[in-house]
Amino acid sequence: MPQNPYTAEQIQVLEGLEPVRKRPGMYIGSTDIRGLHECLREIVDNSVDESLAGVATDIWVTVHKDGSATIRDNGRGIPVDMHSSGVSALELTMTKLHAGGKFGGGAYKISGGLHGVGSSVVNALSEAMRVVVLRDGKAYFQDYVRGKPKKKVGEATAEQLNEWFPDWAIKLGTKSTGTLSTFSPDHEIFKDLTFDKTKIKALLRDRAYLVGGLSFHFEDQRDQDITNYYFEGGIKTMVVHANRGKTPICDVIHITREEDPVIIEVAVQYTDTYSENLRSFVNSIYTTDGGTHVTGFRMALTRSILDYSKKTLKDGDKNGLTGDDLKEGLTAAIYVKMPSDTLQFESQTKAKLNNPEIMGLVQTSVKEGLDTYLEEHPGDAKKILEKVLLAARARAAARAAKDAVIRKGALEGTSLPGKLADCQNRDAENSELYIVEGDSAGGSAKQGRDRKFQAILPLGGKILNTERAQLDRIIKFEEIKDLIVALGAGIGEQINYDKLRYHRIIIMCDADVDGSHIATLLLTFFYRHMSEVIKRGYLYIALPPLYRIKQGKDISYAYTDAEKDTLLKGQANGKVDLQRYKGLGEMNPMQLWETTMDPATRTLKKVEIEDAEATDRLFTILMGEEVAPRKKFIQTHASSATLDI
Repeated sequence: MPQNPYTAEQIQVLEGLEPVRKRPGMYIGSTDIRGLHECLREIVDNSVDESLAGVATDIWVTVHKDGSATIRDNGRGIPVDMHSSGVSALELTMTKLHAGGKFGGGAYKISGGLHGVGSSVVNALSEAMRVVVLRDGKAYFQDYVRGKPKKKVGEATAEQLNEWFPDWAIKLGTKSTGTLSTFSPDHEIFKDLTFDKTKIKALLRDRAYLVGGLSFHFEDQRDQDITNYYFEGGIKTMVVHANRGKTPICDVIHITREEDPVIIEVAVQYTDTYSENLRSFVNSIYTTDGGTHVTGFRMALTRSILDYSKKTLKDGDKNGLTGDDLKEGLTAAIYVKMPSDTLQFESQTKAKLNNPEIMGLVQTSVKEGLDTYLEEHPGDAKKILEKVLLAARARAAARAAKDAVIRKGALEGTSLPGKLADCQNRDAENSELYIVEGDSAGGSAKQGRDRKFQAILPLGGKILNTERAQLDRIIKFEEIKDLIVALGAGIGEQINYDKLRYHRIIIMCDADVDGSHIATLLLTFFYRHMSEVIKRGYLYIALPPLYRIKQGKDISYAYTDAEKDTLLKGQANGKVDLQRYKGLGEMNPMQLWETTMDPATRTLKKVEIEDAEATDRLFTILMGEEVAPRKKFIQTHASSATLDI
């Protein structure tokens, strides 16, 4: 008999919602903070679907002090009558995968849902969940524990409603309809149970842009924060708001077209900046990885501007414009509405649209719309052409230098920058690069590091502000050029993130104003020119200590003033030697290793983009040309600023 027999006894059949609890990542992507917010998004989008169906006008989202969340809408309310399966429609929706009204049954023509798993998955991953349905002047409810109903669907009393929802004064016997869902994420599933209101606000704001006439009301009872969102202008307003603080060079080009049963809406505007800001949506879903609708848009934009340049410019067919030249200063929003039963996404998290027919529809619609606009607005058309031709010239000027960088980066060993102390490991997944401020700190880092997997690249000082520079100028800046070569992925249209030589890139600067400035300049470069590094989770900021506290032979480090005060109180007896580090260069190699580089003891902060619109605007304000917005921002936030990166 084999030592590990494989027989029919090893075959498991998972019933009900068991598959979700066994493999939650298959349904919500991950069990970290992203997965937690994916649960909330699934319930919010169910309510948004009621608005897309022409019913709901308001959605309320509340985060309670105990960490639970409630989502309410004034839609039709989930049906509670008996289903042919033998249980109520509400219980079926909440406890069975692939059960819902989004499979062509007529309840929803357009929805953000796809597989009918949203509510049931959230239920399965919640310690407790309660759903209350308002219909026919009554309130029906059902409670669940980790996806399993406690009792059959029952009617709630006025006293129960007042106890559960004291702020809403829900009255029975009225025409009020809707669904209220309260869930408490399961601590057995999620690593972090804390909802981030910044992420929630970004979610609700996006939905408010997309669905005209729909109001969102958000309340965070943890700090009494109340915010409301309502926009009538749709994605046109989204583009206008995204470009606040920038100088537009044309009006917003707004294109809408209906090819039954698909509705396509696109808003485009160029500004005098150098980066692109493109967002795409399908129904109410933000497709973070784009898809066929984005491909169709890019093809149409390139073809339309190329055709116009050939018609209006001398030698217009020889200007060498490429799709990358059209990205500089472009802000665009793409929104496709289509029947929910025809949606094809890459995964349940709906990050990328896969419907092939949508590419042609978007391409045709946008091409015709842009052609018409450029013909009817020659002033704007001229400014757009000047903008993209300037980008083309900058690209041509940068090509030689950029090719040199790429050629140099493609070779290994002797081709790498002389100041780079590379690691012995050639496996990018297990290699990390420290970008260090100054030669002194760089020297200590090189001596203190683990050579097997840690590489060190010292910077000679503050790098170029890449928010205000085109690629040709960026490539010529020696410190940035060395960084690009060290990373190995290239830059510009030839960038290939799969060639990155390190999957952990760590910014390590002094804990002072200059250090914060250098870190901000590096963050600007990565956000504007290598944003995929951030999206893939490769970029970190090291947190060096501010103080070294020695009492006798005992040595400890404090990373904040508050931590220092606490440590000093604990060492009240005896002589204490307190050292305030002015910079990383004051640490010897062993101290730098113990505090900032040893994976077992160091503190790293991962750089993430929580709110794309807010992040883009912040970089524009802090690093852009306009002084007035930056001055106002500094005056407003100066009192809350710290040197902790």
